[in-house]
Amino acid sequence: MARTGKMQTYQNAIEAMLNQSITLPPELLTQIENFIEENKQLGFTTREEFIRDAARWRLKFLRGESEYIEIPKEKYERLEAAVKDMNTPYHNASDFVHKQVDEMLEKYEEWKKARQKRQLHDSTINYKNV
Repeated sequence: MARTGKMQTYQNAIEAMLNQSITLPPELLTQIENFIEENKQLGFTTREEFIRDAARWRLKFLRGESEYIEIPKEKYERLEAAVKDMNTPYHNASDFVHKQVDEMLEKYEEWKKARQKRQLHDSTINYKNV
């Protein structure tokens, strides 16, 4: 009855289990278990939860839904300290980066509108001179 709510034969139950199972090298499983144990604050309680989360992140990336930018950890930590020490309006380094992107996109939209106005103005002048 697992997951389907219907009675299953032994053979069907074994096939369902095999279809939903993956095999990972023991050393990778050990690394995952150690990571979970050392980072309980992240909320993972089982390796299955961790693996599901990792698969979701990877699919998101491969589908092109998100772009990831690598920042050396040392620089990121310095930025985090700078954001806090300088009493900026940002909550943390991630907030700073996201707001900088948002501000640039707003400026870009304004720039595009101004460019359209200039092009319209220029085409109007050229039309009058014909």
